[in-house]
Amino acid sequence: MGIGLSLILVIALVSVAYLGVEVADLRFLFGVIIPYAAVATFLAGLVYRVVKWASTPVPFRIPVTGGQQKSLPWIKASKFDNPSSTFGVVVRMALEVLVFRSLFRNTKMELRDGPKLAYYWEKWLWLAGLLFHWSFLIIFTRHLRFFTDPVPSFVKLIESADGFFRIGVQGLYITDVVILVAVTYLFIRRVVIPQVRYISLPSDYFPLFLILALAISGVLMRYFVRVDITAVKELTMGLVTFNPRVPEGIGAVFYIHLFLVSVLFAYFPFSKLVHMAGVFLSPTRNLPNDSRERRHINPWNYPVKVHTYEEYEEEFREQMKLAGLPVEKE
Repeated sequence: MGIGLSLILVIALVSVAYLGVEVADLRFLFGVIIPYAAVATFLAGLVYRVVKWASTPVPFRIPVTGGQQKSLPWIKASKFDNPSSTFGVVVRMALEVLVFRSLFRNTKMELRDGPKLAYYWEKWLWLAGLLFHWSFLIIFTRHLRFFTDPVPSFVKLIESADGFFRIGVQGLYITDVVILVAVTYLFIRRVVIPQVRYISLPSDYFPLFLILALAISGVLMRYFVRVDITAVKELTMGLVTFNPRVPEGIGAVFYIHLFLVSVLFAYFPFSKLVHMAGVFLSPTRNLPNDSRERRHINPWNYPVKVHTYEEYEEEFREQMKLAGLPVEKE
């Protein structure tokens, strides 16, 4: 149900963009108004989520650990898996964000004959996730050439390194192939493995189909359907400089691609994709485990009227005696 609904929704989005441009001729709507609205929604939604996370009280240290905590001098501590200092937290966060260290250590459990529990590393999931995220980042960085003039040197360097492989005179971007393979693997894994399929929701399938459609439309423009790059650059530079205009000669595939990008931007803050920002504010990751070094007192505790045992006995002493209960004072 979730797969079909998500796929139909993405196909509907593609159809809306195609019909809106080719039939209704709403190029200004799909080329200017919707991108502006999507970016505004993205920024407002992301700020709202970050402020909400940042304002949530975290009075105690609750980091998820994977090693020995710092304690006695003769016990070797795990500085990065169980950090007790700010430097250790920074290294741990860098490993988490850049190479997905926790996902690399992920294991799969199966019940074998005997019965016996067997554990396996899930390195393919880690590799697919890593390739997908890095490919997406590189592709996003490459697209900065459409929004800058002159194009920064680091963008040209990344573009040259990514497109070193050539088929004839046409340069092939390695990340275009990698992201298609990675997203396809993540989708197949979610469908084939029964346990993963059971817990999957439409909100899990929709981003996969949306990003896959986004990548396919980009590949079509790059290798199969010719698009006027000069006109595209004119449109994007107009958006950046807040002097928008829609030039002639841009095909429908570009508007489909731009509309899918806009949908992804608007959907991002309200979906699971927002973990990109949430990982930096997660108390299970960004806190040092120094609970043995110093005492943490909840600063949000409010004064509570306490009824001590002495006061309780003073109030109910006679009733306690009648009931045969022991009392401290006669």
